[in-house]
Amino acid sequence: MCLGVPGKIVEIYEANGLKMGKIDFGGVKREACLAYVPEAEVGDYTVIHVGFAISQLSEEEALETLKLLNEIADIDEELGIAPNERLDLSAQAEKAGMQFKIELE
Repeated sequence: MCLGVPGKIVEIYEANGLKMGKIDFGGVKREACLAYVPEAEVGDYTVIHVGFAISQLSEEEALETLKLLNEIADIDEELGIAPNERLDLSAQAEKAGMQFKIELE
């Protein structure tokens, strides 16, 4: 499973001919390629996936998404899920007394 995480662009620069930026994820700053969002500016929020900005979103959408991601992280602690169990959704569901099933068409 892959996850794109919203972050705020705090700096834009060019490296090797590519539009790059420093992205702030709630105090943690990482470099990302902004080539796929050429209209992005400092202060904008963007979804970062494996080091690439893949879309822009409003500050409201970004903050709501971050809030939901924090709630997901908090539920692990409530359910007693260890970090190494986090990716095993079936085990998490079973431990919580639920059944987890994905159906693909």
